[in-house]
Amino acid sequence: MKLEEQLRERSENKCELCGSQENLSIYEVPPQTQNTAEECVMTCGKCLAQIEKKEVLDSKHWQCLTSSMWSEVPGVQVVSWRMLNRLRQESWAIDNLDMMYLDDDTLTWAKATGDHENDSAVEFHKDSNNNVLENGDTVVIIKTLDVKGSSISAKLGTVVKNIKLVEDNKEQIEGRVEGQLIVILTKYVRKQS
Repeated sequence: MKLEEQLRERSENKCELCGSQENLSIYEVPPQTQNTAEECVMTCGKCLAQIEKKEVLDSKHWQCLTSSMWSEVPGVQVVSWRMLNRLRQESWAIDNLDMMYLDDDTLTWAKATGDHENDSAVEFHKDSNNNVLENGDTVVIIKTLDVKGSSISAKLGTVVKNIKLVEDNKEQIEGRVEGQLIVILTKYVRKQS
């Protein structure tokens, strides 16, 4: 039986965290060792986006962990434990963490990524109007900028297509102006709709 078939049967075609039947996919709980059904979780799109920090955590949505944390599936236990830790500013999450039991191997796996040490804050690259920027977006420069180490300047109103996000700095993007790849501060651009 294929992995997806196993997970769909085990989960009864529902998200194993919140019970939704919408937009289901397999989440391989890192770090993977054998890629077995025990190391994977069937998740909905909303849970997956928040697990992968592509969307801001919705505390009300995650109250579903109150029941899913009792799953016998190690992958579900690990994700539940990690998400409860990310929500530890909520009293209900702390209460659930106090009740939750993981055997030594599962707890070691849950701590392996260090994700539990992060808080629920998700930082995105945002433009001057607070719109979320993504790789490949088109932006407009809102202030004439001198480009360091170059004779060009990025003029007000310049359109920069197919931007690339600077992964380790949420205030910077990369884009081509007059054929030259430059770093631009996100506070000086607005996303073109």
